[in-house]
Amino acid sequence: MTYIPRKCGVKFKPPTIVLIYEDENTKKTRQRLIPIRNFSRFSDCSQAAEEIKNNPRHQLYLDGVSQQQLQKLYQLLKDCLNGLSLENSLEAFVRTNPINPEEDLNKLDDNELAKKKKIMDELFEKNRRKPNDPEFVYDLEVDFPQDGQIESCGWDEEEQEGEI
Repeated sequence: MTYIPRKCGVKFKPPTIVLIYEDENTKKTRQRLIPIRNFSRFSDCSQAAEEIKNNPRHQLYLDGVSQQQLQKLYQLLKDCLNGLSLENSLEAFVRTNPINPEEDLNKLDDNELAKKKKIMDELFEKNRRKPNDPEFVYDLEVDFPQDGQIESCGWDEEEQEGEI
């Protein structure tokens, strides 16, 4: 059986992961509640996410859910157990896990770099269009609006003069 996750969230009381998925065989949308046990405000979120993803009972359902998303859900739960509101917890998560296109990734340590790469990979997979997707267009051409003056690149002009 194949299950396609549509939405994944967390319920705080009682602590539960809520998964809305589609059964590929019957094409029905279903909901699965996965209780979170033995988790406290001192628990490690990444370890808890890995354990629940590898649990044989839930593995088939959580196969399409990323480790990063499960880790985020556990972090939200942990912040709630520590007394933070949902808004504050989400704001803190965005502050600690930003993707800044201007950031120099060469200056990050290995753990931070791996974290950023995971986030970027997930974002890429989420936005990627495959040939069998209904929205897929083979040769997509997009005209981007030009708000201001176009900057010319000096290196491009020099290269053309020297090679011709």
